[in-house]
Amino acid sequence: MNNKLLGALAAVSLLVAGCGKSDAPPAAPAAGGPVSVGTVRAEQRDVEVTLDATGTVASLNSVEVRPQVAAVVEKVHVREGQFVRAGEPLFTLDSRAVQTDVAKAQAQLQRDLAPLADAERNLARSKELFAQNFVSRVAVDTNQTLVDAQRAAVAADRAAIEAARVNLSYTRIAAPYAGRAGLVPVAPGSFVSPNATAPLVTITQLDPIAVAFSLPQRNLSDALQTLRSGGGRVTAVLPEGRGTLHGKLHFVDNVVDASSGAVKVKALFDNPDEKLWPGAFVGVRLAVQTLKGAIVVPQAAIVQGARGKVVFVVDAGNKVASRPVDVVQPLGQEAVVTGVQAGERIIVDGRQNVRPGLAVVERASGGASGPGQGRRSASSPGTGTSP
Repeated sequence: MNNKLLGALAAVSLLVAGCGKSDAPPAAPAAGGPVSVGTVRAEQRDVEVTLDATGTVASLNSVEVRPQVAAVVEKVHVREGQFVRAGEPLFTLDSRAVQTDVAKAQAQLQRDLAPLADAERNLARSKELFAQNFVSRVAVDTNQTLVDAQRAAVAADRAAIEAARVNLSYTRIAAPYAGRAGLVPVAPGSFVSPNATAPLVTITQLDPIAVAFSLPQRNLSDALQTLRSGGGRVTAVLPEGRGTLHGKLHFVDNVVDASSGAVKVKALFDNPDEKLWPGAFVGVRLAVQTLKGAIVVPQAAIVQGARGKVVFVVDAGNKVASRPVDVVQPLGQEAVVTGVQAGERIIVDGRQNVRPGLAVVERASGGASGPGQGRRSASSPGTGTSP
């Protein structure tokens, strides 16, 4: 019995000793060194603010060439896909029937000129006789009527000659302007007429060429201001990294589409190498303004706090300081901000591990793009100073 009692007392003693150890305070953690962070310097430069959109390439002029007279095709001077100059012959039609019409009209003119000459002589004689009181005024008036009628017939003959010559000119079909020829469905010997459904060929102007796109209604004033200032700078971004072309704003529509809330605009591009093709889709960047001397920082450096957006900077003593900022213009992986000075060291890597007043040590930034790196939705050449 005594042995059992002694065992119970020993167990209670061990339990009490264990509870006493749990009430002891934990050991303080060892103090760490400065936090390693990656930084970039805030950059000052001029920034072009752009509006991004998707555009469709459209020809400024595209015409279906059709015959104006019914005739047989005598010669085809154009090949499918050929580039033609303005005034270059495309087709020659059989002109023999039209030349016959011209000859008939000229013969009719000669036929009516003879009676006109006779009527004019009779009128002159009747006026002389009337002056001598040998004929009445009625005779003079009759001869004057005959002259006027014959002159009208001669004028009609001359008009018929001009009409026949116009039809004759239609037998030589030329390119209305420079462009690229499409399909040519006719061959020498084909009969064509103005009522045919298919055109002889379609000529499409490729240089210069337009890109049509839409802008939100909120950007209408920017587009109009750019148009009034000379068209600004519009960049067409070709797909699959095939380069860019630069043009100018050419047209802003006079109405906003009520269903989409967008306004249609066009930009004009020189296209000597035919990089832009009608119907193709391209990216479009319209520069609407330039921010002079803007401060640019990486988007990754901006932290959304309870009191707004801030960036962490490293001061002269290598300690962290907080800078409240306002984002003036997003630039893809960068942003134009206020509240930061040019040249300040902005923390990009490790910003989640710092707080104001903490000592840090800098290392090369490897996780975010600094100013001047990465794609921008608004960009400009670095015309400012970069400390």
